[in-house]
Amino acid sequence: MTLFCKLPAVALLLLAACAPASDQAETSASTAEAAAPGGGQAAVDDTVSQPNVVRVALGSKDHTTLVAALQAADLVNSLANAGPFTVFAPTNAAFDKLPAGTVETLLKPENKLKLKTVLHHHVTTSALDVADLADGQSLSMVDGVSEAITKKDGATYIGGAKVIASVRASNGWVHVIDGVLVPPAK
Repeated sequence: MTLFCKLPAVALLLLAACAPASDQAETSASTAEAAAPGGGQAAVDDTVSQPNVVRVALGSKDHTTLVAALQAADLVNSLANAGPFTVFAPTNAAFDKLPAGTVETLLKPENKLKLKTVLHHHVTTSALDVADLADGQSLSMVDGVSEAITKKDGATYIGGAKVIASVRASNGWVHVIDGVLVPPAK
């Protein structure tokens, strides 16, 4: 390739290098926004890898209430990160067992802190298979309060809620439960 053919490319590079820093920053910011629409780990478009705990919940028609709560509490990105996490995921039917209006009240913006506390009470920062949970074990949850594990007739329970299914995720485990774990009043 002759020098004459390389001149337009060199001129373009020189012009880009001489552009004001603010123009370069805007270009970088635009590129970053395009690469991560919505921002955060949860926005990564990955349909090939094993799903993380958030994607497991998103893929379940039985967890739409939990997903709405995670979104309202701004916890989606936190749980999409590397973890490890064990999430005890109440089904929609579990949320329906709560007193009328409880979910609607918790989802209000002014109750975001209460909602986060309830959701943090369903997560521990370890990747624990059901086989790792022992009868009589006390499991410390993210909110700092412990829940008791019991085993009865071949089933596993946490705080009285029965584990009805388990799904391995890329960043831990999702254990589907038939009740909502309500943290004690402080």
